[in-house]
Order: sequence, then C-alpha cells, then structure tokens
Amino acid sequence: MPTRLLLDTDIGSDIDDAVCLAYLLAQPECDLMGITTVSGRPLERASLASALCRVANKFPPIYPGTELPLIVPPRQTDVPQAEALARWPHDLGFAQHEAIDFLRRTIRQNPGEITLLTIGPLTNAALLFKLDPEIPRLLKSLVMMAGAYLPPMSENIAEWNSLLDPHAAAIVFAADVPVVRCVGLDVTLKVMMMSEEVQRRFDAPLLRAVYDFAESWFRQRPDITFHDPLAAAVMFDGSICQFQRGVVSVEINDAAHYGRLTFAPGEGRHEVAVSVDPARFFEHFFVVAGSGG
Repeated sequence: MPTRLLLDTDIGSDIDDAVCLAYLLAQPECDLMGITTVSGRPLERASLASALCRVANKFPPIYPGTELPLIVPPRQTDVPQAEALARWPHDLGFAQHEAIDFLRRTIRQNPGEITLLTIGPLTNAALLFKLDPEIPRLLKSLVMMAGAYLPPMSENIAEWNSLLDPHAAAIVFAADVPVVRCVGLDVTLKVMMMSEEVQRRFDAPLLRAVYDFAESWFRQRPDITFHDPLAAAVMFDGSICQFQRGVVSVEINDAAHYGRLTFAPGEGRHEVAVSVDPARFFEHFFVVAGSGG
C-alpha cells in the first residue's frame, strides 16, 4: 500500500522544499493526499506548489495555511522563488482559511492511515492539534524536518523551522502521536550538492522546474542542502538514516534561546536521526526523481 501523506510546507524560501515536493510527486509509493502552506505569503507558496504539481500532472488539493507565528514576530515574510511563477503555469483562487479544517477532515476520515510530513515552521500543525486534541492519536505518524539534536550543534543553534515558531514546535512535540520521527540539521547538513552538479543532474522535467525555481536561491549561495528531501526519503528507504529514541523538549521560556531543542535519549516516543548515509540517499533520490547521470 502506498504511504498516505499530507505535506505541510513553506515552499518558496529555501529551495529544498521544492526539491522535496518534486521527490514526493515522483515517488510511486507516495499517495500525496494534500498540501498545506505555512509562513509569510502562503498564497504565493500555494501557487509554487501547484506549478510543480502541474508539471507532474498530479493534482492534490492545496490549501494556503497560516501566515503568522503563534506568538513571536514573523521572520520569514518573503517568497523569493515566487518570481518563477511568471514562467510556470499555476493555480490561483485557492480557498483561504480552510487549511486546518482540511487537515482535520482528511485525518479524521482516514484514522490511523495518514502520515503528516512537516518541512516548515510548525504553526499549522500546532493549530490543528489544539483545535482537535484527538488528531495526534489519529495519525499514523508524524515526520518532521526540524531541530538539531546532537552536541555540539544542539548546544549552539536553534534550527530555522523551530526558531520561526518555537511555541508551535513546543505544542507539536508534546502531542501524543503514535510515531514521531525527526530529521535535524545534525544529518541534513551532510547531504549537500554544489550548483554545478545540481545543474547537471536535475534534468528530469520536475527537477528542471525546481532548478528554475532555484535561480533566486543560487544568487545567494552556491549549493543546495537536501534538508527536506532527506526527511521525506527516510519514509521510503529505512537504510538511509539511523534513529535513536528519546524525548525532545523545546525552549520557549528563554527568549535568547527560543526554539532550541533538547534531546534526552532513552524511553520516549520521539525518534531522532543520528546518522545518514549520503551516498545511499542520493542514489535513492535520483532513482525516484530522475537521474542526470
């Protein structure tokens, strides 16, 4: 049976969200049941998602979600990749203010069958869990690209997705989801590719679209780190990452360290990635998404 998946994304900022969506659209074992967007200008983010879906000739429902964090001021207000929308057909006229209800309705209609993959700030997920406290237990699993769990990195930084909305992260990590898997910077920083190789290997139609989206990204930096695609890939290939079980807590009391995560190994429902096989990941990714040789 294909994995039934809901994707919550801030596509349009870091290019890895678009890479992740392209992978999921190409993944034959993925039944993508819907996409919600989160963070600043969610309508434009929804349009970017729809552009990739059109290239793939797949049309999951797409809902613009929450624009602002729960409490802290917004840090991610722009969508640099929206400039690519002039070059790619995309949908307009999305239903607004319905993303949380869509997630709730879809999960309730498919109890125990849905994996929620979050690859942006956790605002939508937190609002969903607070609106309907039974939802966490109705999920099959929750997979997140969020956090940094192992020292020394975990002692020095707060990862971007947890930093953007730390109070939402605290709600989500405290929720009683049967299976929680977290892929953090500790491992994602080990799956990076320089722009020259990206250009050479992104030759499948979906990846060519992503490369065009990345034009604004490459003006700022010369590489792509596959943060979000790694979080997606571990659902379909269990040999890519090794995980350790324990408990993750989120700092929300000390403003100077908002969003910093602490991982305590041992008994607990959180599974965090502690190692990655980069060669295995890239082999798997390009087999699914299309290889440039």
